[in-house]
Amino acid sequence: MKVLPVEIEIRSRNLFQAVWPKMSDHFRGVRTMIRNTSLRGGPAATVYTGCKSAKLKLSPHIFSIIFLAVFVGLAADVGEARQHVTVAGGGSHGLGIRVDGMVVAWGNDIYGQCKIPAGLGGVVEVAAGSSHSLALKSDGTVVAWGYNPSGQCNVPGDLSGVVAVAAGGAYSVALKSDGTVRAWGYDYYGESTVPAGLNGVIAISAKRNHSLALKSDGTVVAWGDNDYGQCTVPTDVSGVVAVAAGGAHSLALKSDGTVRAWGYNPWGQCNVPGDLNGVVAVAAGEDHSIALKSDGTVRAWGHNYHGESTVPQGLNNVVAVTAGFSHSLALKSDGTVVAWGHNYWGQCNLRPAGTLAGGWGHSLALKPNGAVVAWGDNTYGQCNVPSTALSGVVAVSAGGRHSLALKSDGTVKAWGSHDEGQCSIPVGLNGAVAVAAGGYHSLALKSDGTVVVWGDNTRGQRNVPAGLSDVIAVAAGAYHSLALKSDLTVVAWGWNNQGQITVPTGLWRVVAAAAGAFHSLVLYFDGYNASAWGYNDDGQCSVPASFSGALAVAAGTYHSLALKSDGTVTAWGGDYEGLCTFPAGLSDVTAVSSGLYHSLAVKSDGTVVAWGEDSDGKIDVPASLNLGIRFRVPKKGISPGVLLLLLN
Repeated sequence: MKVLPVEIEIRSRNLFQAVWPKMSDHFRGVRTMIRNTSLRGGPAATVYTGCKSAKLKLSPHIFSIIFLAVFVGLAADVGEARQHVTVAGGGSHGLGIRVDGMVVAWGNDIYGQCKIPAGLGGVVEVAAGSSHSLALKSDGTVVAWGYNPSGQCNVPGDLSGVVAVAAGGAYSVALKSDGTVRAWGYDYYGESTVPAGLNGVIAISAKRNHSLALKSDGTVVAWGDNDYGQCTVPTDVSGVVAVAAGGAHSLALKSDGTVRAWGYNPWGQCNVPGDLNGVVAVAAGEDHSIALKSDGTVRAWGHNYHGESTVPQGLNNVVAVTAGFSHSLALKSDGTVVAWGHNYWGQCNLRPAGTLAGGWGHSLALKPNGAVVAWGDNTYGQCNVPSTALSGVVAVSAGGRHSLALKSDGTVKAWGSHDEGQCSIPVGLNGAVAVAAGGYHSLALKSDGTVVVWGDNTRGQRNVPAGLSDVIAVAAGAYHSLALKSDLTVVAWGWNNQGQITVPTGLWRVVAAAAGAFHSLVLYFDGYNASAWGYNDDGQCSVPASFSGALAVAAGTYHSLALKSDGTVTAWGGDYEGLCTFPAGLSDVTAVSSGLYHSLAVKSDGTVVAWGEDSDGKIDVPASLNLGIRFRVPKKGISPGVLLLLLN
């Protein structure tokens, strides 16, 4: 291919370092250099391809040449110039890649979709389905976890060379570097049956029961459920640079920055605003649609019962958008994420479990970089966070006089009081996905659904019921333990002096459990009911009649806490030392924890608030502590189709 030397100025937040050098390999005898410049006060890139100082007027044909150079010239290595998805919204959970490369998850974890596999690393892209999760590694392999009744997590053994992934309702899709597509899982509507001969694909999208594939020629191929015409691509749709599959509708972004939509439309999800232009990315939820504009602002339309189409006022500097079932997320240029819409499962809270923990007299917090911060009573060294061998921490738990940390490799670290062996990690313990610290004993939940306990056993707290399996969460009280199973029932063992292990008959549909010193507390599936049993002299087991809309629960000695979906906190029981008296203005809370005589909350901006008994400094939160998460902002490349759009 012979190309005349030209100078092209690219107006974008991305500098295409990965794209243009690869393109230049296909321009014979042309030397390419990229230098950063400034254009009207914003970041830009000027690409020089050997021309003289005078700028040449671009022929319209240059766009076709560049388009072909990217897609044809890079056919053998589609992934190198790809802008990967680093934040993804699922049915009721979310996934993200932190700036340090660690994958984190939040929201509904009933099926283990938020339990990151031990040792998972080298991840470049994530995708979230209804109840399962996918991670694409830098070596082109895929890891899956979560709900698996249809085999959506059974990654084909011969799958390799993957450059992008997408997760549907109960199936998974992978795009390979050769432009072909693989799919597996639920196939009732043919969503896992890739059309024969499909190739030349550069992007994929999947949602409930249908999939979309964007080809290098700008056309779209769809397959799966077509009850509402979501797979009937309009004949006049061409020049497409990005696609997004919704619950039963489809979106296509064209090279001129406009959006086309088709399929199910009772909520207006296909009614693209007439004044919408300059779009650079699209996303689709179950019944709503989102568009990211070139100026970093966001537009949304369609179903809005949960506020999923109500974009937060003043939202700007957005670089990527994604949508869950009925919630939306926007990744900003500074690595923060703004979420809005349905928050029933905490899918808008972006706060992984285990980031905050209250012990008997001390507190723990997990920073976004995996570092552990401790404050309060340190009589037994429970605040002496090990300076060595403690990195990559993904969860913490505070016990009576000891502390636990779960690492990303599935191992556990402990420090503090060791009088009952509570810090003696069992030899060979690995594959842990959660930890809980009791008064003088410790628990670890393994990835196979079994529980390991060590430490004090004077009250039978180490006597795990025979055959206990399929556990998805654990909690520890002073001398008793709780296990939440995948069938949403609860099992308890240990001391029963106050009836704390006498689980109410018929108790089920539980989604969260907390253990106080001598009482137990659970949250039901609907979020509008909770039950508590055990010590109740101060009313800590008397759940308020007005209880509703809760996301999580926590329990202390004399009181109980619940985090509500609107970011507020409710408490009941004894109000000694202000246990149930919240700091003025407490709102926008994303996680709560409780010690014996104090409570902790972290807000959406990462600040930590504590209240209750003030002895030992356990509520004296370090002034500089902030748990705000920063996610990886895609910088390696950008969709070649969007490159074409930006050049126009």
